[in-house]
Amino acid sequence: MQDTNILIVGAGAAGLMAACTLAKAGKKVTVLEARDRVGGRIHTDVDGFVFKHAELGAEFIHGNLPVTMQVIREAGLELISAEFEMWQHRDGKLERGQWDTPGWDKLMHELYKLKEDVTIGDFLRQHFSDEQYESLRQSVIRFISGYDTADPDKASAYALREEWSGGNDDPQYRVAGGYAEIITYLADESRRHGAQFHLNSVVEHIALSDEAVTVTLTGGVQHKAGKLIVGLPLGVLQARTIAFWPEIKQYEDAFAQIGFGAIVKLLLEFKEPFWEADGRQRMSFVMSDAQIPTWWTQHPVRTRLLTGWLGGLAAERKKHLTDQELMQIGIRSLAKIFNKSETFLKENLIAWKVVNWTTDPFTLGSYVYDILGSHNARKVLSKPIDDRLYFAGEFIYEGPSMGTVEAALTSGLEAAKKLIA
Repeated sequence: MQDTNILIVGAGAAGLMAACTLAKAGKKVTVLEARDRVGGRIHTDVDGFVFKHAELGAEFIHGNLPVTMQVIREAGLELISAEFEMWQHRDGKLERGQWDTPGWDKLMHELYKLKEDVTIGDFLRQHFSDEQYESLRQSVIRFISGYDTADPDKASAYALREEWSGGNDDPQYRVAGGYAEIITYLADESRRHGAQFHLNSVVEHIALSDEAVTVTLTGGVQHKAGKLIVGLPLGVLQARTIAFWPEIKQYEDAFAQIGFGAIVKLLLEFKEPFWEADGRQRMSFVMSDAQIPTWWTQHPVRTRLLTGWLGGLAAERKKHLTDQELMQIGIRSLAKIFNKSETFLKENLIAWKVVNWTTDPFTLGSYVYDILGSHNARKVLSKPIDDRLYFAGEFIYEGPSMGTVEAALTSGLEAAKKLIA
């Protein structure tokens, strides 16, 4: 039995932010992480590609986000502007510009008339079921799947209305050296102030008593503390891979009332950046109706890496395919988009990696989105159990940056402040 003041389960962004804040406040902190590394869904690959900062997980900072920017300033990190020159492939043509969605204004008009929240799938069936709206329906579902990684028959129409009304003019950034630079800083600062980290520590059981919280790992090792922060991804909590005693039914019901998406990410590196031909040197994103519909480059940094993104129901349906099968689908998608033969692409492929976060046992999905009842669920999850067990993670965050690292960092910071207070 190992004792500490505060235990933190999960060394993702939320857990590390909490650990760093608490350790700096003089608390004795122990972090338990199931993986052999810290960072969770933030994972910068520095070995598998010629391009040394390939992002296997989180990649973009969407706007001047307060907590993220504060950490970046403290760490002395540099940001790279992620310029977004959008291209689209439709009807056999690859053209510069956003994906045009006829009928969008009418869609928003009907959304604003809603008096009661429904799923976006039900909303489309109720108001846009006619054949003339087929293109609009497909565009909406494609966007929900790609951006929110959501299931249309679960996603809240109210939440999407708010998201789509907010505009999309915020600057976009990448972290120079990779997103993991933030993780490294938080972990190093935590250790410098006395925090202890135990990797390869898979939690099986959490027991609360009047005196303490006891966490039991696979293999029987136990850790005991006065307080506990659980900073695990929502997908893991929904899967109930950890047993709680006493049972926490109200909280487990709340886990189920928040959506958690599906995602598969593909990274393919080629001998030459063939996509730059025909005036596409500044191309950032490509939207398409291919099986892997969304791709992006590292522009304005010139590399030979293309990243593919498959989200939502399409990712859920393909999640059990092998990495090789998913890579082949990626090649076929690029062949369609750029009018290249599959043979050409395979002969020029020098490195590739498929990251299937949806089947990763320590993630089981992508990031959160609102379903019916999510707001009330977060109210439940933001309250500690017996002033001993606290939850932290992007699934608790209430604000404009849902489903982001900012949300996770903010939640971890708030949990730490509660414990310090």
